[in-house]
Amino acid sequence: MLDPIIAFFERIFRAIGRGFGLVIAWLLWPFLAAHGWYVNRSWLVRGPIAAFLILLVAMYGYFIVQTQIWSGFDPNFIDKYKLSERHLSAGLEKPVTANGPKTCQRSAIVDVVVDLTDQNVNQNAWISSMLLYKAGLFGTDWDHTPFLDNKASFQRGVNEAVRRTTVELVDTLVRMRGTSAINNNLQSARSKMQYDEGNWYFGLTPFGPLTPTPAQYRAAISDLQTFNDELENCTATFDTRADNLLTFVDRVAGSIGSTSALLRERAEKHANGWFDTRADDRFWFAYGQLYGYYAVLSAVRADFDQVILERNLAPIWGETLKQFQSALRVQPAIISNGREDGWIMPNHLATMGFYILRVRSNLVEIRSIIDR
Repeated sequence: MLDPIIAFFERIFRAIGRGFGLVIAWLLWPFLAAHGWYVNRSWLVRGPIAAFLILLVAMYGYFIVQTQIWSGFDPNFIDKYKLSERHLSAGLEKPVTANGPKTCQRSAIVDVVVDLTDQNVNQNAWISSMLLYKAGLFGTDWDHTPFLDNKASFQRGVNEAVRRTTVELVDTLVRMRGTSAINNNLQSARSKMQYDEGNWYFGLTPFGPLTPTPAQYRAAISDLQTFNDELENCTATFDTRADNLLTFVDRVAGSIGSTSALLRERAEKHANGWFDTRADDRFWFAYGQLYGYYAVLSAVRADFDQVILERNLAPIWGETLKQFQSALRVQPAIISNGREDGWIMPNHLATMGFYILRVRSNLVEIRSIIDR
């Protein structure tokens, strides 16, 4: 009685096997055809093709390694500065020792911005301007795929925090009462950090050779270091007034508020769980931005030490930094953009958005305290 049933399932499995065989044959046919053509050519033809394929494999190997290995990544890297031991605002003269030279306090903000940029372009390859990243996956932008784009998004998020900070250094934090001359080194660094994030050695629009993005960012590092050396030698200024701190906090709150809106829009309109191919780059951009601002605001606490103590901001500032730390502990292996009440496919974008709003709420409160 079981023979007909067994025979039925055997026919089904044979049909499935034939189907898989046809699919595999269809996928392999172009390669087999190319192989047949290749082996019948002379070495004058086969040699250059073989060299090109070897080069292509090597380039993709390097590209994959660079996108998967995150050198220097440490959410707690700010601890190495020992900022809690500093009790002198940036730019103020240090106590002079016997026969010692006159020196002033370096800016922790500038030091942090230098190290964040160094991590992006020296400790790691800058992914967004790599040729294979620009080429995409069979012409599809890597950001529209679930593959090999997380590090690039993270780097761009960090860079967003760095860019905003260099702008505020020039326009607000360094100019005495906003009327003094702009520091040339900081102005140069700001211009270089605004450079297009995706430039390679050659471009099509405009057509011709270009300076690659990492080279510009490395030059900005040099400018920032030169400014901090000037500050340490007391030949530059750093204006640690309360209204400057208010402006900077307000700009940071607006920056991360825009990111929160992007996360909310993606979470509401594309809740496809693990199948949302853009959820990962949205998440890691936001993560990188928080990573950068956590370091910068930790440095702000040291550079504006006197203002923060006078306005009794230390408790809420410390709480704000703890909110950053909580957000940076969210590191899922696979980013999911599911329903907010889903239990199989969670919504990591909503989770990150929640932490961003908590940070922004604290920054708004800090601003209101300073403004009283």
